Amino acid sequence: MSDVGFIGLGVMGKPMAANLIQGGHTLYLHSRSGVPEALTAAGGIACASPREVAERAEAVITMLPDTPDVERVLFGSPGVAEGLTAGKLVVDMSSISPTATRAFAERIERLDCEYVDAPVSGGAIGARDGSLTIMVGAREAAFARAGPLLALMGKNITHLGEHGAGQTCKVANQIIVALAIEAVAEALVFVSKAGVDPAKVRQALLGGFASSRILEVHGERMLRRSFEPGFRIELHQKDLALALASARELGVALPGTALAQELFNACRARGGASWDHSALVRALEILGDHSLGK
Repeated sequence: MSDVGFIGLGVMGKPMAANLIQGGHTLYLHSRSGVPEALTAAGGIACASPREVAERAEAVITMLPDTPDVERVLFGSPGVAEGLTAGKLVVDMSSISPTATRAFAERIERLDCEYVDAPVSGGAIGARDGSLTIMVGAREAAFARAGPLLALMGKNITHLGEHGAGQTCKVANQIIVALAIEAVAEALVFVSKAGVDPAKVRQALLGGFASSRILEVHGERMLRRSFEPGFRIELHQKDLALALASARELGVALPGTALAQELFNACRARGGASWDHSALVRALEILGDHSLGK
């Protein structure tokens, strides 16, 4: 397929769409905040509504903040569903509720179209470089059809099962990331208050079993006080809320996830909704009456 629609052109969506254009596809674009000039200059075509995108494209990709946003774009008016005809493909790359995803897939399939949930990990850098990890829930035929598009945006692409499986995997990813950030933050505050240089401790730990991408990247952010968002606290909180809601449905305890959510709440109380999620360290600094910045 060559005609592809892309809806949601924010920090992640814009570079993902750019990679599809560079891959030779004609892109029909829509974003509530407007289509970036850089994408139209590269050959993208701005559309007035999600319905127009669906009318003109063979496949429609959405990259939106939350479950209600996806529902509005797909099923509101003038929404994607109003512009679909039989045989088209819808790929949602947002991070949203697994339960809602399964319901959305059923509604799209009733229109004789295919649905793929394909949330991503890798942040703005991964989106720019086309190196995202993509977690896919879909029927086999839909996954095969979406594969060439996904390959232009990501490197580690895994088909996990039926509808909702991709979103469930993304929730698990966000649990791990949150708890890893909390662990790194806790360790750095601990050593700093004990009078040991946290920068040297971080360097030492990077050579041992405690080494991780979080320690490497976010540990450095904590030490440098560099909290301009790569991924905002409010968005990570949205993902943890999905985790905790799903856990209630399943009867599973997620005590560490609940702790991380409360620490993010403490950051938000200080005006930190838009801080990078590595700023979770600030909540621990408050509790310990000690700042890494001192």
